[in-house]
Amino acid sequence: MSQPRLQETGQGSFYGDYLYERIVPRGHFLRKLRELVPWQRYTGRLLKYYRGKGKRGRPPIDPAIVLKMLLLSYLYNLSERQTEEFCNMHLAAKFFLGLAIDERPPDHATLSVFKRRLLENGKVRAYERLLQQVVADAREAGISFGSLQLVDSTHSVADVNVAKERQRDKGGEEPRDPDARWGTKRQYTVTDKDGGSSKRRRTFYGYKDHVSFNVEAQMITGVIVTPGNAYDGHYLIPLLKRDLAQGIPVEVCAADRGYDDTENHYWLQQRGIGDAIHLSRHRTKKKDANKEVWFRLKAQPWYRPALRERYQIERKFGEAKKHHGLGRCRYLRWERRVVQAHLTAIALNLKQWVRSLTGVSLRGPSLIRT
Repeated sequence: MSQPRLQETGQGSFYGDYLYERIVPRGHFLRKLRELVPWQRYTGRLLKYYRGKGKRGRPPIDPAIVLKMLLLSYLYNLSERQTEEFCNMHLAAKFFLGLAIDERPPDHATLSVFKRRLLENGKVRAYERLLQQVVADAREAGISFGSLQLVDSTHSVADVNVAKERQRDKGGEEPRDPDARWGTKRQYTVTDKDGGSSKRRRTFYGYKDHVSFNVEAQMITGVIVTPGNAYDGHYLIPLLKRDLAQGIPVEVCAADRGYDDTENHYWLQQRGIGDAIHLSRHRTKKKDANKEVWFRLKAQPWYRPALRERYQIERKFGEAKKHHGLGRCRYLRWERRVVQAHLTAIALNLKQWVRSLTGVSLRGPSLIRT
């Protein structure tokens, strides 16, 4: 069977491994990331989305190099133009990519073509598979996945000017991002001067990322992206089905009140998965005999301990928004938001992979630009 033909990188030359071994510290995060992850597997996994699969026509750049370059963009929260400059100027980044010192990295346009190629030839499923493959490789490398799975959602604002969007709507014009929708961040109660109270909502215009997260591994195992007005409760079952299909040993699932849906409780019960969905007050306050089942659920030994761990997925969301740009869409349209959400999840998982097995952490993005 013929092997794919790829562009030469000069990695084995004098300007490749020899100099890098003398320059890049042994404990550098990107050295560890290069050593721990079986990047060579991703060449074949990604070439299936290329015309000719690298066996015909002009030899392509190794798609694993392009993927690694894209992940640097998300790890350090850089635009793709900034990533091109970063990879050209920083030796540790070139070493991570597998390029000789005197080789230029792919340009930012190559990154755009790569993302589009995956969407056109593999649809959003291509990015879902990438995340699943990283999780599988992490498990094979020795990352332990436990029995407690958390499900939650986080919002991201669309890359639009909301005031101008309202003007477009009034004028009957096509919205800048037609897939984005208004959603509710949270509800809160306001007390007026007369002592009365009213409920208010904090809203956003954009998308939701529905996420499944393994507590022991501290890794994201699944992501589903929806418009901002989607009901959270509809996405617990699809996320857990993906987790179980990957072999994640889910025994207990915890989630907030947004997932307190009878169908979710029934599905967990039928599959013998511990139900730690935070119950809404009406479950135990209603005046009928059916509320006893909810009291029994709250008395289960796993219920309260599992709910106390929910902060961990919220902390992961905070990390993703503060350091990796998840809070605002990089691109327009739902499909491209899927790309951002999955590449961010992969970047977070890679950080955790290196930290878990070596104790080495990624430096903050502000440090990398100095």
